[in-house]
Parts: sequence; C-alpha cells; structure tokens
Amino acid sequence: MNPLNSPLEVGVRALVLLAESHPEPLDLAQLAVLDYVLLHSGEFDGPPSLHPDLPGRAGELGRKRALLEQALLVLIRAGLAGIVDHRQGLMYAATDQGPAFVDVLEAPYVGSLRERAEWVIHQYFPGADTRAVTRQIVNRATADVARRDGVHG
Repeated sequence: MNPLNSPLEVGVRALVLLAESHPEPLDLAQLAVLDYVLLHSGEFDGPPSLHPDLPGRAGELGRKRALLEQALLVLIRAGLAGIVDHRQGLMYAATDQGPAFVDVLEAPYVGSLRERAEWVIHQYFPGADTRAVTRQIVNRATADVARRDGVHG
C-alpha cells in the first residue's frame, strides 16, 4: 500500500480537522476544501504550505472526495468519527475518542497538521463559503496553468 494520499493518510488529516472542529460536525464538501487549504495554507495567507505548489493541484479536489469517503469509513470503523444527523444534513464529527487519539500522535508532521488545522478551523474557515473557496482554488489553478503555458487572458 502506498501511504501517500492513501485512505490512512487522508484519514489522519480528516481526523485532525474533525478533532479541531469538535464537537461541531463538517460535511464532505467542507472536509475536502479544508483538507486542501490545510495542505496549501500558504496560498490562503496562512502558515507555510505543507505540500508543494505543483501544477494541477486543483485536481486534488476531485480525487479528494473519494479518498475522504474511504478515509472516513476507516475512522468510523475505528470509533474515532461518526455520522451525525445535523440540521444541514448528514455530517461527520469526531467522537470523544477522536481528539484523544490525535493527542497521542507525536510525529512532527502531525504537529504541523494540528497547527494548520487550528488556523483553518478558527481563523480561515469561520464565515467562509465552501463553494466560493472551491471556485477560488479552481480559478487560481487555471490561472497558474495559463501562466505556465504562456496563455494571456
């Protein structure tokens, strides 16, 4: 199994986000956008990005949903997250064990994830419109491709 962008890696990131938002739930679209912003926080005037700014990174959003669904199933089976019937529909939330599990993870990468999750949940995300952020990500990536290919608009 390739650990990079596997359900396990995406699950750890999702759990860090859910633990930081605990007890508030997040839906799949929010998790996908927040995961992108978490990894590319430097693009959003946050802490330095954890992942490099590679061409085609906006395509991550499309692939991320399927990976997140698999990752969330892993978290649910492990008792670290659950599905919540919320006024906005079915959402995901960390169980009480989720934040406790994140607290025992000691890898430097997890520490970096936690710092960025705190920023994205408490400073960037409040009041952010998921659709508007998605458009911003796609527009930025489209502009990056146009610049790279020498296309002028």
